[in-house]
Amino acid sequence: MKAVTWFAEHFIGLFQAAAESFTGLFTGILPLLIVLLTAMYAVTTWIGEERVTRAVRWSGKYALTRYTVMPILAVIMLTNPMAYTFGRFLPERQKPAFYDSAVSFVHPVTSFFPHANAGEIFVWTGVSAGVLAINPDAYAKLAVMYFVVGIVVILLRGIVTQWITEVMIRRSPDRAKFDQFDEDYAAGSIQGGLR
Repeated sequence: MKAVTWFAEHFIGLFQAAAESFTGLFTGILPLLIVLLTAMYAVTTWIGEERVTRAVRWSGKYALTRYTVMPILAVIMLTNPMAYTFGRFLPERQKPAFYDSAVSFVHPVTSFFPHANAGEIFVWTGVSAGVLAINPDAYAKLAVMYFVVGIVVILLRGIVTQWITEVMIRRSPDRAKFDQFDEDYAAGSIQGGLR
């Protein structure tokens, strides 16, 4: 009978702990995420969609900004997974590298902008839990370092993936298709191309 009682107490205890955790999320992180999302949409509306589009196109011109500024803007403003649609402003040969950069930034961004990848906020909370337990004063420093290292990583990944893509295109028997894609993009006949 003791074993049955112990099992019953711990079985319901598991659900009580889950309910407490859910309540903490509902009263803590959820309002923060909603406010951050609303703020991002408001900023985009105030700035204007055309200006945002021009800024994104500008950031796609140069490798340094294409693999830092562009993914950062995409992930913060559009969140995961919508952020990858910023790739439409790039020629076909640059899209794989942009995607690699953007997808690599969806975890470091959560240190300051948890709304950007709310479904996986547990990555940041897992990284920071130990620091909070040992030295709460170092939390802000860890958040900055996590964010900055994320930027360095996405730049490196973008450049390497662009190089790999170029090598694969040169070796491909369908090189002419990519040349045609580039011409269509430059002519503005591909969505996002310069007109």
